[in-house]
Amino acid sequence: MAIAIGQAAPDFTLFDSDKNKVTLSELKGKNVVILFFPLAFTGVCTKELCSVRDNISAYNDTNAQVLGISVDSLFVLDKFKQEQSLNFPLLSDFNKSAAKAFEVLYDTFPAFEMQGVSKRAAFVIDKDGNVKYAEVCATPGDLPDFTAIQSTLQSI
Repeated sequence: MAIAIGQAAPDFTLFDSDKNKVTLSELKGKNVVILFFPLAFTGVCTKELCSVRDNISAYNDTNAQVLGISVDSLFVLDKFKQEQSLNFPLLSDFNKSAAKAFEVLYDTFPAFEMQGVSKRAAFVIDKDGNVKYAEVCATPGDLPDFTAIQSTLQSI
């Protein structure tokens, strides 16, 4: 069953690229934008995350913490974050627990037949921990609707 708007967001604890544990439920009191992305260093993922980097003030203005999540190791994510000068945390879902909880895990990724890669997806979680926006992109080449994400953030 897909994540529904209005339900409590599944909690998770993951390591970020700075080797710190990040727990979603500990971010209550802030809006949170969760961006699942398939793989670091790929064209569409780079475009997506650099777009957020370039527009981070719009997220900051709505008291939103952006979290990028992929199944890459925290070491790969650290290199990716540095090379792209990303200004928000990247979390390693290497064990795929968050992608499974949010139901955004491919059985087989369309490119190269890799198994266990997360789908591109976006979620907005309000300061009480409830899902206010949920989007799972139809293909890995699609980008989330950032206009809808911003509208949701401004309405909560």
